[in-house]
Amino acid sequence: MMSNPLKFQPQLKNLIFSLLWLIAATVSAQETTARQNLSFNTDWEFKKMDGKDNWQKVSLPHTWNAVDMQLGKDFYEGEGQYQKIVFLGEEYKNKRLFLRFEGVGQVAEVLVNGKSVGKHKGSYSAFCVELTYDVNLGKENTILVKANNTARKDVIPVNHFLFGIYGGIYRPVSLIVTNKVNITTTDYASPGIYITQKNVSKESANIAFEVKLENKETTAQALEIVSTVYNKEGKVVSSHTTKELCSPQGRQSFRQEFVLKNPHLWQGLADPYLYKMKVSILRNNEVIDEVEQPLGIRKFEIIAGKEFLLNDKPYPMYGVCRHQDRWGYGNALTNDQHREDLEMIKEMGATTIRFAHYQQAEFMYSLCDTMGMVIWAEIPFVNAQTGEEAENAKQQMMELVKQNFNHPSIYTWGLHNEVYARNPADYVATVSRDLNDVAKTLDPDRYTVSVTGYGEMTRPANLTTDIQGMNRYWGTYNGKILDMELWATGLEKAYPNYKMMLTEYGADGNVFQQKEAALVSDTVGNYNGPYLPETFETKVHEQQWPIIAKHPYIIASYIWNMFDFAVPMWSRGGVPARNTKGLVTFDRKLKKDVFYWYKANWSKEPVLYLSERRVVDRKNAKTQVRIYSNVGKPELFLNGKKVIVAPVIDTTGFLYAYDVVLKKGKNIIKTNARKDGKILNDEMSWMFKGEVKK
Repeated sequence: MMSNPLKFQPQLKNLIFSLLWLIAATVSAQETTARQNLSFNTDWEFKKMDGKDNWQKVSLPHTWNAVDMQLGKDFYEGEGQYQKIVFLGEEYKNKRLFLRFEGVGQVAEVLVNGKSVGKHKGSYSAFCVELTYDVNLGKENTILVKANNTARKDVIPVNHFLFGIYGGIYRPVSLIVTNKVNITTTDYASPGIYITQKNVSKESANIAFEVKLENKETTAQALEIVSTVYNKEGKVVSSHTTKELCSPQGRQSFRQEFVLKNPHLWQGLADPYLYKMKVSILRNNEVIDEVEQPLGIRKFEIIAGKEFLLNDKPYPMYGVCRHQDRWGYGNALTNDQHREDLEMIKEMGATTIRFAHYQQAEFMYSLCDTMGMVIWAEIPFVNAQTGEEAENAKQQMMELVKQNFNHPSIYTWGLHNEVYARNPADYVATVSRDLNDVAKTLDPDRYTVSVTGYGEMTRPANLTTDIQGMNRYWGTYNGKILDMELWATGLEKAYPNYKMMLTEYGADGNVFQQKEAALVSDTVGNYNGPYLPETFETKVHEQQWPIIAKHPYIIASYIWNMFDFAVPMWSRGGVPARNTKGLVTFDRKLKKDVFYWYKANWSKEPVLYLSERRVVDRKNAKTQVRIYSNVGKPELFLNGKKVIVAPVIDTTGFLYAYDVVLKKGKNIIKTNARKDGKILNDEMSWMFKGEVKK
């Protein structure tokens, strides 16, 4: 990064300042209008380059795999093209024009009037290209985007195995208009402003930021950089101004530091308080560019083997993982759909989200800031390696950090998931060290994490980061459900000073396959098989969450997954191309029993829920009714009669199991409980067609 040579010549600097203020006074009002950020999502045409399709009108976001990738292996993998004709008037003279793409799957090239203006490798990060020199003002211009979702050895992810790489311009696009002196848009498509905070307490916080400027005028420019911090009510709580000379040679970086007294801290879900920082660039007292960013003042800390701290206080890390696709839409989701996902996660009582296995929509990170979720963000270095993806992985690490640097909700950067090395000098281990260096050089104040699919602390590729993540599927891929207890106990005894997280756990649960809990074994059997009933998933979580809850050594745990999602290369559990480990179905229409299990354990909202409600046809007259309740012991009624027998209560205190005997035919089961003077109710029916043995 180039320093500003004029800073070291004070007398020359003052003289140039005086001259340039006079020159700046003649700049027209048109030239000093601040930037515009214009939606560029309508009036596109699209066609697949398979020789079969004609141009069709589309709006963005758009993917061509909204259906086929969710049904099986026979999906379109290849190139698609998007075309837009746009008239650009003379009002853009003396301006700079950029197109910013938030996500294109997965290799993209942008052409303006037939000339290539930029290429990008990577489906999940944003990129920005400049149009200034290739558009014709006062005329129509043709924007052509070539997108290709073919899996490649040099671009992560390198295959479609764990999840499909959807094709298309599946996130929003914007046209950014700036003056010739502007806050950069092309520093890996970042906002051009990087806010840091140190020594955070309720008494004060040291705030600093770096802003990167570009000057496309022919002379150095005398500028004022003004930073303004607004509170939630829009009142100015801090403002600082520095005078700088911005050279026309190279990208320039400038920095400000100040102390914010008695800050209102960002306290997660309890109080996600956000300030707003506006950085304005002035020339001759006129704003020529400005950018706003969120400012949430907080401090994260992990005490190995003990707890996660937010602002020096223990913070429970009840976590889920989230994939970004949805049935019938692919990954081309609207903001309303993203919001719906987060609202369901919040309803369940989760406090932290692992956005897996790639950078997700900017709207999601912003909404987590305002909602108060604590976030893990990662790149798609997953499942396999080819030996050719190192440079692209480092590029995507750079993009992830720079583009999301200012989100207060993010506490860690994820480097990789389930890619392995034989020894510390092996390819994946050395790439992992490089990725860690990228993240730590850009952002030394956040943690880094890598994830292994083994339950061993000494995996070579996973000892290069601050946090060791482990994916453990006891009962599915490993041993029996309760083996998790021995694993957790063994690790905390052998490695007491390691920061460890359980980064995936759970089981498949097809809601169209049901089995009485009493008949479900402690292992799934063939996890590749056609039968993976919802009841097994429920059993896994009912037995494993109490183990996790009593082991503070597990700093955070993340359920795999919040939502069922597409895996086009799989055929498991009777549903082609589907991972059914979600707590909610792929279409978001049905919350499985296990959703309410965690809601009872995690949420402060009252929960009373009868489990196994979809196991309607019963084989045993003597059975259990299992109730999730966080409002105390519920009453149970079977066919209108109160069940007198005392329930078995599990170690969490939220599961009540009543032994009952069903009658032949239809059985009506009701429960109620009282909370703050209000009565909660739930009801279901079971059908027993056998004979009741006396």
